[in-house]
Amino acid sequence: MNYIRIVLSAIAATVAYYLFGSIGGALFANYYSQYAAVFRPREMIVGYMPLGFAGTFIAALALTMIYAAAYRGKSGALEGLRFGALIGVFIIGAGVVHDFVILNVGLNLALVEASGQFFGWLLAGIVIGLIYRPHRIEAS
Repeated sequence: MNYIRIVLSAIAATVAYYLFGSIGGALFANYYSQYAAVFRPREMIVGYMPLGFAGTFIAALALTMIYAAAYRGKSGALEGLRFGALIGVFIIGAGVVHDFVILNVGLNLALVEASGQFFGWLLAGIVIGLIYRPHRIEAS
């Protein structure tokens, strides 16, 4: 495994995920505002952002290591897209549906969250696929 590329991929995936999330958050803020009792106020969220970045980086680092372990000589945007799509589906099943069941939010918000998670991790997967490369083995 190329640990330098793993870290670089995880950093880039975290940045891509948060850039996409910022755009989506702005576009769909009205869905979240309907559930003010469930979510922290924006000012408080900003205070927790370092923790959010750290958590997303750790997740992206773990995903990049999974990607590297499954690497079979092909990489690039298409492989990253496939990987990101699988991760997105996993997150929807393990996180979004779970939260919909236990939180008092509507189906529309759950669908917005599902699409945001899917496309956020899809983009992160593409970035991982574009950046990660194993060490080259020099022929002697």
